[in-house]
Amino acid sequence: MDEHDEWGTTMTGVDPDRLDDQQLMKELETIHRTRHDTLLYGSNDALRAHNDRMARLEGEYLRRNPRRSVAPGRTREGARERATSEDATGTAPSGTPVGKWGPGSTGRGTGRERGAGTSESPGGV
Repeated sequence: MDEHDEWGTTMTGVDPDRLDDQQLMKELETIHRTRHDTLLYGSNDALRAHNDRMARLEGEYLRRNPRRSVAPGRTREGARERATSEDATGTAPSGTPVGKWGPGSTGRGTGRERGAGTSESPGGV
């Protein structure tokens, strides 16, 4: 095959190992930008093709960059350190808010959020 691989009758793009570094980054940026719409509105076949293409592009990136820099906060250990260093105001030492709903919150309503069942909550006593 010349420039494209075929999956069934669907074109899946240029084989990632044939892209130069700049082309690979452009493909990765594009596929990540289109991910949300594909998940929400794409057919099952489109989502499957998107998953396959994204995995192949990301795999090639990782193959080329085995020693890429990893931000300490993006590791389990970094996340644990961040969680233990939060202060009572729900901010990390840098002043950055922690999570959308405050410290340690997952955003799921448990009835134990700040103010729930107290005079701070709407309709509280």
